[in-house]
Amino acid sequence: MGAGVGAGHRRRGTAAGLFGAVLLVAGTVLSSGGGAYASPSPSPGGQTTGQGEGEDRDGKHGEKSDKGNGDKGSNGDKGPGNNGNNGNNGKGKGRTGATETPHPGGTGTAAASPSAGRPAPAAGAVLASAETGPAAGLPTTQGLQQALAAALGDKNLGTVSLAVADAADGRLLYGSGENTPATPASTTKLATSIAALSLIPGDTRLTTRVVKSADPGGITLVGGGDPTLTALPADQVQIAGLPADADTAPASLDALARQTAAALKAAGTTAVKLDYDLSMYSGNPQHKYHDAANIALVTPLMVDEGKADPKSREDAPARVADPAGSAAEAFANLLKAQGITVEGKAKAAAAPAAAGAPVLGRVDSPTVDRLVERMLTTSDNTLAEAIARQAALAAHQPASFEGAATAVTQELGRLGVPTAGVVLGDGSGLHQGNAIPPTVLVQLLALAASDQHPALRPVLTGLPIAGFTGTLGKRFGSGSGAAEAAGLVRAKTGSLSGVNTLAGTVVDAEGRLLAFAVMTRTGAPVDTARAAMDRIVARLAACGCH
Repeated sequence: MGAGVGAGHRRRGTAAGLFGAVLLVAGTVLSSGGGAYASPSPSPGGQTTGQGEGEDRDGKHGEKSDKGNGDKGSNGDKGPGNNGNNGNNGKGKGRTGATETPHPGGTGTAAASPSAGRPAPAAGAVLASAETGPAAGLPTTQGLQQALAAALGDKNLGTVSLAVADAADGRLLYGSGENTPATPASTTKLATSIAALSLIPGDTRLTTRVVKSADPGGITLVGGGDPTLTALPADQVQIAGLPADADTAPASLDALARQTAAALKAAGTTAVKLDYDLSMYSGNPQHKYHDAANIALVTPLMVDEGKADPKSREDAPARVADPAGSAAEAFANLLKAQGITVEGKAKAAAAPAAAGAPVLGRVDSPTVDRLVERMLTTSDNTLAEAIARQAALAAHQPASFEGAATAVTQELGRLGVPTAGVVLGDGSGLHQGNAIPPTVLVQLLALAASDQHPALRPVLTGLPIAGFTGTLGKRFGSGSGAAEAAGLVRAKTGSLSGVNTLAGTVVDAEGRLLAFAVMTRTGAPVDTARAAMDRIVARLAACGCH
């Protein structure tokens, strides 16, 4: 049916769409941690809540933000310059710097602030099978073409490409330029997430440790790749303005210091020399489009994502020049507060910590499932690069920008995703040279929805909900021309200068779950371009399109 007929079916279709089809509401995780070593359960001293980023910001060199006017995410899409399931196929075992261990608990959820005037979605992530049969027939190519023609003709879109697929099997239903590679911006994070969850068991936890060093009286703080390890007290931590829950609370640097101090005192030691081990990562830690705001230097040791002010709510907070050194200094100060004297200034270790070095303390991140959800909801660039490096380690590639890009591309190919035209220079989407065709993005979403790949489900549960959470929290509002699709759309946003993308899922008027990707390049104001894209998706929600 066309758009008009589909709108007439909304009253009964909405109920089907929300409850009989696949609708993932609330349950959107707005916090997490990241690291290197998996652990079976919270370590002694536990985890405290830590502040996540969640802002896609305007960066230097003219980048636009995902969260500008309601669409920025943590370190989000722009940049300077232009559930508990184990990993698929038993992969990830025996990889460098990580082990696999089960952890109790399901999908972590955190309440999200609803947009003004709208009821909050029901709590808990719901994933039901999409309807099949006559009541939920597939849209036709002709129906989609008719329904979308006017919205696609909006001149504010500039150059636009589109793909719409059945989320049940990834079958392409309609496209325009769908096979042409386009700049994905932060929709790159979909590829990063799919590859990481395929390579790494979802219950893996990443660990920051302190061990005895080879030097007498020395201890080593071993970076585990956790950018959300926090130095803040638990009562000062917020994630996107909200407290984290038990499943999403980042690891605590203070808890690590307390463990370490207790172990040292038990051994009769009250004075130490401190160094720190950054050997987990390799290559240049600076992103090609680094601006010390949208992303920090990518090092395996940092606290509070390298923010100069860990409590900052700025869209693009200033980052410290030396995240690892700052983290070590913060740790030394916490040790001193526990009665341990730290002699001299902490320095980078000359060699990696010995594999069998006695462990004095350890704290663990939330699970990889939770990290991926947070990264997608808030479009967190720093966390995305950390997750990409974990994927590289699991694939036995160097933990660098290049190694991560290779690992992600190869894993997508192994999963059957056509990688012709896919070019990746990072895991976050800040790189202007990234290229992904719309058809690839919808296939990634279909993989995440597939019963054959339950380990990929956090990709769907992590997508922002239109009008309610994350980088879509203030989009699809009244006056946008897309308000009727609020709550029916979950999608990853993407923005670079002149580039806006949106890729996700939408429930149509007959309860069918569709995967879509809209990719644009335009000189129109960013809010105008985003609203035009949202209206395209709203047309999908409003019709059955037969």
